[in-house]
Amino acid sequence: MTLSKGDYILFDYTVIVKDDNKVVETTNETTAKEAGVYRPEEVYEPRLIILGETKLWEPLEAALLNADEGKDIEVEIPPEKAYGQRDPNKIRVISIREFHRHGIVPHVDDVVEIEGNRARVISISGGRVTLDFNHPLAGKTLIVRGRIVKKLVTNEEKIAYIIKQYMPRIPLEKISVSLAQDRSEVHVKLPAEVLLYEKIGNALLQIASDLGSRFEGLKKISFSEEVELKR
Repeated sequence: MTLSKGDYILFDYTVIVKDDNKVVETTNETTAKEAGVYRPEEVYEPRLIILGETKLWEPLEAALLNADEGKDIEVEIPPEKAYGQRDPNKIRVISIREFHRHGIVPHVDDVVEIEGNRARVISISGGRVTLDFNHPLAGKTLIVRGRIVKKLVTNEEKIAYIIKQYMPRIPLEKISVSLAQDRSEVHVKLPAEVLLYEKIGNALLQIASDLGSRFEGLKKISFSEEVELKR
């Protein structure tokens, strides 16, 4: 059975540059380590995607809507559907003194922020710094290889995975969701470690607002934290 807009899915994927087979993004920890792009602060696991809502490249969304749960897909994304073609007008030269005034010593390949925009330093010569404001993947054809791990069916599953987007390091099995029979109330039980989160109150309010906008008829959301005592 193919998918439809509004479906919640878990998608495990890797994005590579077609020209050189370089991995630029992945949800798989082993792939990240093998490609030399592993980051310890990253949480590697299938990504929650709400079809028709989550921002995706158009060819990828079309492929997912025609895919089946558990099936592998491979999609080619041309530059015009990804990050656009390279624009020579986005190459600028500025005086190195502009950097020195802010206590910055630029180096080739540094990524810097100028007037609110990010740019890569491509050359430094004669007191001038040449900056490239194009996206690093502009002009590149991308390949997405992935698999729809699961389609979420129950509201309890959907709610748990939405909460996990706000607290990615909390294991899913530690997020308990109880939905009233009439679906007007939901109680969420979280582990004690969330109490250490900075601005946890703001996060819970954002979660409540998110859930309230997604699930019609939901009128009340309560949270509790479970502390296991060791004796």
